[in-house]
Amino acid sequence: MNVIKKMSRVKDAYIYQRENRYFAQFPEEVRKLGEEELISLGAKNTKIVGLGVSFEADLDTLYGIVYRTRLSSRILAPLVRFRCPTADDLYEKSKKIRWTDFMSEYDTFAIFANVSKNDEIRHSKFASYKLKDAICDRFRDETGGIRPDVNPDSPDVWFNLHIYEELATVSLDLGCGSLHRRGYRKETVEAPMQETVAAAIIKMSGWDGTKKLYDPMCGSGTLLSEALMKYSDIPSAYLKKQFGFEYLPDFEKNNWYEIKKHYQDAIKPLPFALIEGSDVLRKAVHATKTNLELLPGGDKVKVNILDIRKTGCIENSVIVCNPPYGIRLGEEKDMPAFYKSFGEILKERCRGCEAYIYFGEPKYIRDFGVKGEWSAILKNGGLEGRLVKFRL
Repeated sequence: MNVIKKMSRVKDAYIYQRENRYFAQFPEEVRKLGEEELISLGAKNTKIVGLGVSFEADLDTLYGIVYRTRLSSRILAPLVRFRCPTADDLYEKSKKIRWTDFMSEYDTFAIFANVSKNDEIRHSKFASYKLKDAICDRFRDETGGIRPDVNPDSPDVWFNLHIYEELATVSLDLGCGSLHRRGYRKETVEAPMQETVAAAIIKMSGWDGTKKLYDPMCGSGTLLSEALMKYSDIPSAYLKKQFGFEYLPDFEKNNWYEIKKHYQDAIKPLPFALIEGSDVLRKAVHATKTNLELLPGGDKVKVNILDIRKTGCIENSVIVCNPPYGIRLGEEKDMPAFYKSFGEILKERCRGCEAYIYFGEPKYIRDFGVKGEWSAILKNGGLEGRLVKFRL
């Protein structure tokens, strides 16, 4: 009876339960692709809004979306929304939330905030401090002084605070942190590509496994790993140990375990050398192999130490690549010649192929010497790059 009463009370309280609506954050340049991905994963009534895409889903579908999305950086369950023209309003109204519905005084938590166009609350960090104080003070009142600790690096629970003008929305982060952190990158080289950016490149290439995919400058193997996960339908959060939706008051543990098992059982094997990579640096090849070992089928990805200038003829393949660039490696004076040489190699030795090259520094596109079929802006780590398709 107490459980029934609690659930009835909770369902009257939180936005996500009344509306079955959630919010997925995507970089602006991939929001349309992100919306298409959500629909393919079972989301309903999607709508591009602000920083991402709003969508409807039942809880079982929601678990699958968080587990499988490759393009979203965060998925949020909105809890409450209220007016907060002042910092005192933010504190007082946040303190009224029953935080014990989401965690105990022995859990840890963190807050990430985004604030815009509020006359008094002008800084995201200040807003997160006010929300943190409200959470801790509410716990102190209810527990006789015991409060949960803040852990900004690896908390049990992540909360999101979004303030636009005088309207605040408090949400629970269902992925328990940024979803771009897949968990396979144990070793790395200089300036690795963000996983969600690599996933977007594989998606935009249209690669479906009917041709070989090759990365001639694989770095730490992010593009290869994302290609493997796409082909084999490995959930993007396959290696993730904890999810924020487990802290929802209506979380269904048995349903989640069944859903997780269903998608893990559906992973399909990768044919040997369908995905292939190489790099001139031994440490890069070692990092790639180490990272791939954590994924099912990673041992079927062929990775070699090879200078791009010694690459033989490649036919009927899809080439994806994130070449080095001066701003990240300190070799800017040599970059125009490098890109010119790389373009000549592709023209001479990769006829009949499609190449999708990510230019972290777009000015080098003009040095490539090959006319692109199309290009698209993609940001990686806050830097604006450009993905260009070449038909060779």
